[in-house]
Amino acid sequence: MGSILAIIVGVVLIGLIIWWFFGRHQESAGHAQQANNEQTATVVVKGGYSPSTVVLKKGVPAKVNFDMQDHTACLSHVVFSSLGVNKDLTKQKITTVDIPTDKAGEIDFACGMDMFHGKVVVK
Repeated sequence: MGSILAIIVGVVLIGLIIWWFFGRHQESAGHAQQANNEQTATVVVKGGYSPSTVVLKKGVPAKVNFDMQDHTACLSHVVFSSLGVNKDLTKQKITTVDIPTDKAGEIDFACGMDMFHGKVVVK
């Protein structure tokens, strides 16, 4: 009986792992707020990034604010490798990153350990 229970638990755990890494998860997208010829978006850092995708308008100066609500080591930094940005989010509650919007495209960002990901889309 114990071995049957162990097999069932093992199969359930394998199924959860496969779902976590390969399953389709709904991504949230947020649009920046525009005021005074500038756009600003806020990403909440709590167990990941919410929204994980931020949409910005091309040609309008932009800032993305990271609101740190989770103090795990992995999420303590945000890295925009294509921009050469690596910001420590633990120094203040809100950390701002200036985003270039001179050309359309996607700019990926991740946590310091590259486990959690997000992107900025300039349209």
